Amino acid sequence: MGNKKLPKLGLLYMDYVLRFFDKSNFKGWPDKIEIVTYHWKNDKTRFINEVRRKNIDVLVGNIPATAYETFREIAKALPHVRFIPSLETQFPNKSKENVTLFCEKYDIQAPKTGIFYDKDEGYDYLKKAKYPQIIKRSYGPSNYGGYFVHKADSYAEAKALLDEKKYNPIYTQDAIPLKYSGDIRVMLIGHKPVCAFWRFSGEGQWITNTSQGGSMSYENVPMNALELAVKASKAAKAEYWACDIAIDENTDEPYILECATAFAAFPYIRDWICQYIMWDLSGGTFRMPHVPLFSWEELGKMDSSVLRTLRHLYFAKYEPSADGAYWLADKGNFDMERTDESVESDIPDSIAPLKEEKLPTVVKEAFEKSEESTSTVQGDGKVEFKDVTLTELMSLYSMEEETALEIKKLIDDEKVSNFEELEEYDYITKEQSSIWSKLFAKLPF
Repeated sequence: MGNKKLPKLGLLYMDYVLRFFDKSNFKGWPDKIEIVTYHWKNDKTRFINEVRRKNIDVLVGNIPATAYETFREIAKALPHVRFIPSLETQFPNKSKENVTLFCEKYDIQAPKTGIFYDKDEGYDYLKKAKYPQIIKRSYGPSNYGGYFVHKADSYAEAKALLDEKKYNPIYTQDAIPLKYSGDIRVMLIGHKPVCAFWRFSGEGQWITNTSQGGSMSYENVPMNALELAVKASKAAKAEYWACDIAIDENTDEPYILECATAFAAFPYIRDWICQYIMWDLSGGTFRMPHVPLFSWEELGKMDSSVLRTLRHLYFAKYEPSADGAYWLADKGNFDMERTDESVESDIPDSIAPLKEEKLPTVVKEAFEKSEESTSTVQGDGKVEFKDVTLTELMSLYSMEEETALEIKKLIDDEKVSNFEELEEYDYITKEQSSIWSKLFAKLPF
């Protein structure tokens, strides 16, 4: 590394929240990497003091919606600490409303959207709206497998849904007629697409989510979807970023449905992100990752169980040989590049009243019911493990879609009777097991 002084690096963790990065993602970083954990509820001062005491220069990690406003205050109290991603970059993580405000501020194409904190105003809008409408729960970056996304084909359906769900704010969008009945997930590092795939709805379904019978394909992702994702990433000044994009089947126009720094990613993609961060923080001393465009088409041919175990995947840049092979396989004009520095004015003006931070209520999140939920609740408020629904699994803090599907299959096949038994399948961590098992009754089959 020579004599170049590296910044003191810290990983930002939070109780009850899945860790996106760990020290192994920073392969080759020569100095000690600190860990600081936010414990919620009146922990701001202690957290700030710990960061100062450890002399941390850079804190890496996503911030959940429940702590976003608190961490804006924390970042202001630590002006010499760089947050990766910045609090400005993480603005869309907090809610669907923030995604819309972000798209409007930076002129990024998104479906026509109505956001209403006044219920009567929302209902008046829906009376005149074009149908179908897509109605979502606004809070947070994830829809937990699509269970908080609904399609209404008429005002009567929209009103009945909102009367039942009581979503606040009312967040509703004109439905985009989806090309191939699918949407596209694009992941980017340094504004360069490193993974992209179609998600298709299942037979008789409209929602494009694998937890509800959908399928996926890494083939033939259109260039205009990648271009829109790059535009959004640059507007967000994001070191890493993901977009869900709809392609209108009538016009081939792309539209941003969701975008955030909070997303599920295979370990090798998290390695690439951290390799990029190391390159950035070292002033180029560490190697920038080289990821050929459309490499996901070849990687996607592997089974997901293989992709989940790949680590520190390395692509070398192509060098033409003396035999005349000068064709480069890296199609497109997207280069990985350093992000611009965020400033306070990057954050769009919010239309929502600020709310006091609350301790994340794991039980409430775990058992928010959808219309399909039929679990048997015990007198102590716990759900029988054997009767847990996919909706409830998807709603658990830090649960990923593929993991929930695998767990549900094991439960239905009567191979496990509690979360502790799941640890031997390597689907969940001991920390997750400890938290989640408290929510379920331990009854044998």
